[in-house]
Amino acid sequence: MASDLTAHPSVVRFREEHAHRGGTGDIVILPDSVHTAALAAAALGCEVGAIANSLLFDAGGTPVLVLTSGAHRVDTGATATRIGVERLERAAPEFVREHTGQVIGGVSPIGHPTPIPTYVDTALQHYPVLWAAAGHPATVFSTTYDELLALTGATAVDVE
Repeated sequence: MASDLTAHPSVVRFREEHAHRGGTGDIVILPDSVHTAALAAAALGCEVGAIANSLLFDAGGTPVLVLTSGAHRVDTGATATRIGVERLERAAPEFVREHTGQVIGGVSPIGHPTPIPTYVDTALQHYPVLWAAAGHPATVFSTTYDELLALTGATAVDVE
């Protein structure tokens, strides 16, 4: 399975974009897909809070990507107010694939067909190493809070 994923189009696109943007972390292919933060943390041997979940929201037809700590849920009402949109709704799988080129559970913070407004949960700054999806539910990459902000051009926001 691992050799198949190294050539997966979403993983290749992520790897190229990661290198282009100066990413320094490791890209890891896990033995199984990890569709939840808890599964990813168990597979990586880290705290669930160190998993940077990529959650794509629909803000009235505009995609908004929120990278949030796996330790908590996004308060969509409060976060919408903080980022200046009327409301955030969980995006349908088709909307996610259309705007990211990836499937739910494997959405990376970078490498999308067009730029997506991105926000990073301030709670992630409490972990020295973060793990985020790398284009497929069985691929992740390591990074730091500061590097994640730099790679994505994101704005830090409290999402709780």
